[in-house]
Amino acid sequence: MSQVEELERRITAALDRIGRGLDTLGPVSEENDAEAAAPDNTEIDALKQALEDEKLVSAQLEERIRALHQKNDSKLEELARKGAEQAETMARLDGELQRLRAANEQLRTSNAALREANEKGVGEPHLINKAMLAELEGLRAARAADRAETDAILGALAPLLQEESA
Repeated sequence: MSQVEELERRITAALDRIGRGLDTLGPVSEENDAEAAAPDNTEIDALKQALEDEKLVSAQLEERIRALHQKNDSKLEELARKGAEQAETMARLDGELQRLRAANEQLRTSNAALREANEKGVGEPHLINKAMLAELEGLRAARAADRAETDAILGALAPLLQEESA
């Protein structure tokens, strides 16, 4: 932004110089009619050169502004992409946590049924199998939730590590 401010300052200074040059011309009196009929080519050339210089500075300023806008737009796109990636990671993590909760609920239900059967003295093999399956599903869900959480952490750390290595 300091470059833009510098260019604006230069343009303003040049316009002030042009304005002062025009003020020195002032209104033409009858005595100066003869001089006005024959314009001072050196002054006109100097003013034309100043105008051309300012046009060049203005074009450079516009190009720099265009470049800054492009850079800003690319940064915004990158931030939007990172935001979408983080949202996707969080959705995946939430899904795994929901699966873990469901598996744990199933495990609690199976264990309650197994305890009830054992209190009655009835050892039912299908309840034992259900309890073991529920426990396995709970372990799988816990592992998947841990993996999703690890992926989320690594995803958040990756940009920091890339910046550090650059």
